[in-house]
Amino acid sequence: MAEKKNVTLLPARKHAGIAKEDAEKSKLRVAAYCRVSTDSDEQATSYEAQIEHYTAHINGHPDWKLAGIYADDGISGTNTKKREEFNRMIEACMAGQIDIVITKSISRFARNTLDCLKYIRQLKDKNIPVYFEKENINTMDSKGEVMLTIMASLAQQESQSLSQNVKLGLQYRYQQGEIQVNCKWFLGYTKDENKHLVIVPEEAEIVKRIYREYLEGASMLKIARGLEADGMRNGAGREKWHTSNINNILRNEKYIGDALLQKTYTTDFLTKTRVKNKGLVPQYYVENSHEAIIPREIFMQVQEELVRRRVVHTSPNGKNRTFSSNHCFAQMIICGGCGEVFRRVHWNNRGKRSIVWRCISRLENTGLFCDARTVLESDIEKVVITAINNTLSRKDTFLTTLQNNIATVLSIEDNKTLSDIDNRLAELQTQLLKLANAKVDYEDVADEIYRLRDQKQKAQVENASRDEHRKRIADMSTFLQEQSTTITEYNEQLIRRLIEKVTVYEDKFAVEFKSGVTVNA
Repeated sequence: MAEKKNVTLLPARKHAGIAKEDAEKSKLRVAAYCRVSTDSDEQATSYEAQIEHYTAHINGHPDWKLAGIYADDGISGTNTKKREEFNRMIEACMAGQIDIVITKSISRFARNTLDCLKYIRQLKDKNIPVYFEKENINTMDSKGEVMLTIMASLAQQESQSLSQNVKLGLQYRYQQGEIQVNCKWFLGYTKDENKHLVIVPEEAEIVKRIYREYLEGASMLKIARGLEADGMRNGAGREKWHTSNINNILRNEKYIGDALLQKTYTTDFLTKTRVKNKGLVPQYYVENSHEAIIPREIFMQVQEELVRRRVVHTSPNGKNRTFSSNHCFAQMIICGGCGEVFRRVHWNNRGKRSIVWRCISRLENTGLFCDARTVLESDIEKVVITAINNTLSRKDTFLTTLQNNIATVLSIEDNKTLSDIDNRLAELQTQLLKLANAKVDYEDVADEIYRLRDQKQKAQVENASRDEHRKRIADMSTFLQEQSTTITEYNEQLIRRLIEKVTVYEDKFAVEFKSGVTVNA
């Protein structure tokens, strides 16, 4: 006869998995985790209160001893990548330095369901329970994980709802023209006590210098090296400048007092991933939102110059040519025969070294026949000085010509187009809001707004181009009036200021000034 089975029930301990040998003699090492979501004054008070609460709570338990208070201040709970204290606590748990973790609630621990369960299970494998005070959940209980999954999902939904509310709040402020700018790395501006943008004078001078040098023909790299040489610091406070720093400053509309809002947006409230806004969410362009550093016409001239330098030009022999500013004469010396540019060459002719300029067609042996002469750089320098002195010797005649040119430019200037576009854009904005509130399709209205904004920008660039032409004429007039003596030495800055191009013919040079005047030399 088979013996009767004898089953003895061994009840689960109150804190399964955390009891140690000699528990009466060895206290449990308990750590607390606390977190506040923002860095506001009210939340900072909550942050301090949580630390005090857990310190007193753990020290007041006879079987516990404090293993540390881990606290993240002002860090979002939707992911754990930037929560340094949280990650440090998990590492301590994995190293066997903590027996129990207590925290106020699931939302304090994590608002991401996957993250929450991942770390709970990771700790459970090490027999380390997490106790949530608000929900009264111990992760080592049999029903703990089921309840935890439900509560964590609710916390995640709450976080998603909060994120959506924040987005709606931002969009409302954008519609009211309220701008938000991070001035931490923004050269030229800071914020006053009312969080309005105000100019930092010494930084504004750096911004003005960048715009001025770029329009004078300097490359972004040359500008960056010049700023480094003079010990100027960028927006991040570093002495090292990159061309990307210069590029961003030259393209940033905030320097003319405007602000394009929502250039980027968050794709996922959990990962906090931000991407460039390419039209998937609305943008808001606020004009005259703050004091400008750069005049609008100068900014438009820079935008035109950025496009000009970026465009690849096809040369007469079919080659693609890009802008170069390595030398004052780069892309300024033109072949009168084939129309190609001249290139600077270090020439060694029978042991005699010199710097010359030669037509690219001859240098590249493209098959396009060109017998343009080779010109010494020193000869070109003499030619442009001679051309300038020729204008000085006949300044009365040239000043009359320049005045007539200015009158011609003024006669064709017309701002009516801009005014018409602005009026139509205002009408479309009103129409767009009505359609959006009525939840009616507004795709056609949006397309027209984008089209008109492009048309407006084009008109602004054209106006800026006319302003630049007028400025060049005025600059030449000022030079002729103020310069009382002839030029005796080559001056690179003066050449960049006055000369547009030098065309090389077999028997002469044609020097064209930026004012439109041409002198043969």
